[in-house]
Parts: sequence; C-alpha cells; structure tokens
Amino acid sequence: MKLSPRLLGIATFVKNHSIVADIGTDHGYIPVYLIEKNISKKVIANDISKGSLKKAEEIIEELGYKRNIETRLGNGLEVLKPFEVDTVIIAGMGGPLIIDIIKSNVQIAETINNFILQPMIAADELRRYLYNNNFKIIDEKIVKEEDKYYEIIYAEHGKDYVENEIYYEISKKLVDKRDLQMKEYIQYKIKKTESILEKLDSEESEKAVERKKELIEKLRQYREVLKCYESF
Repeated sequence: MKLSPRLLGIATFVKNHSIVADIGTDHGYIPVYLIEKNISKKVIANDISKGSLKKAEEIIEELGYKRNIETRLGNGLEVLKPFEVDTVIIAGMGGPLIIDIIKSNVQIAETINNFILQPMIAADELRRYLYNNNFKIIDEKIVKEEDKYYEIIYAEHGKDYVENEIYYEISKKLVDKRDLQMKEYIQYKIKKTESILEKLDSEESEKAVERKKELIEKLRQYREVLKCYESF
C-alpha cells in the first residue's frame, strides 16, 4: 500500500505493536498500511458511511487482512469498548468535529493512550481544546501535499500550556525544533494574511476596520515567530 504524503505523515506517528482505531477510515488505506508494514497488531477501521466502509472491506478482503483489520460501522469512538485500543487516529475532518468526537465519548477516550489527529480546518480550536482538557501535545508534523499544508498532532493525556495565544494556531513544538516545513508554513500564512489585508484595504465599515486590526496583529505575531528561524 502506497500512501499519500498526508496519510504517510499520520501513519509515522503510530508506535510499533500498537492496537489502533482509525476513525473515519474512508477507503481503509491506513489500516492496510499498518498491517502490511507490521507496525500494528490489530486495527479497527471505522466509518459512519456504509459506502466508504464497503470500499475498505473490499480492499481488506482482497489483500487477505480480515484477520488483522476489523471494520465497524458507526459514529466516532462509540464503536469502541474501554481499553480496546491504545491508539486512535481521527483524521481528514474539521477540528470542531474531532473535538466533538472526543467530547462525546470521554469515557472511551480516557482509556486510549495515543491520539493522532489531523484537522482539515481549525487546528487552533483543536489545540486549544487539547491544552484545556488534560491533553499534552507530544509532537506535531506539517505535510505539504499538492500545494496544501496538513497539520498532524500527536497527543497523550497530561498537562501542558502555551505561553502565547499564537501557539494555538502555530505549532510550538515545530517552532522549537526549527522545523523547516514549519518555517515555510508560517511564510505561507503571512502571504495569505497580507493578501486578505490588501482586499480589505478600501473597506471602511466598522466590521472591516475591526477585521483589519485583528489581521495586522496576527501578521505581527507571525513575523515575530518567524524571527526564531533567522539564526537557523
């Protein structure tokens, strides 16, 4: 199984000999990869869509992995029993939905050790939730695929905090590591913010003026973080 850069980035956070639940598995590519590479002992492939799960089941059966990959139809973590898996992957959906999946099944989430989360939007909201609800972000990764950036968060239960609001939006872990992909991502966010400001330049409504103030402050923070890379 050859994974896309995004899916491979997610899979690299899975520990050897783990038992994994892939929530929202879609075509089941990650479960197949984890078994094919002898990374996981067992994977539960879950999806809320019958159509997606059927595609995953077809691939799993074709490759002869039915013994190691179990498919379950259902919503989020509710398909799991306490302590059934040690690792959960929740990827390819918005940050607010990932939060809802965890919040809706806190009792199950408390029995899982490792959380590999890949929000398509609102990564800042997800980080804020994790920091404020007894999760510790252990590591992160940014993957670029077809001109899009994907943020991947690896978290465990624990206590942590951020000293600056900007680190809800930008990974403190990757900034501290002077990750070059993170540098490129910040530069991308600066250009995007500058572009939005240009479009708002002629707007004089109260809402537009307030929005411009927010973006100017965010731009200042982005540039401040980028300074960390100057001596690298």
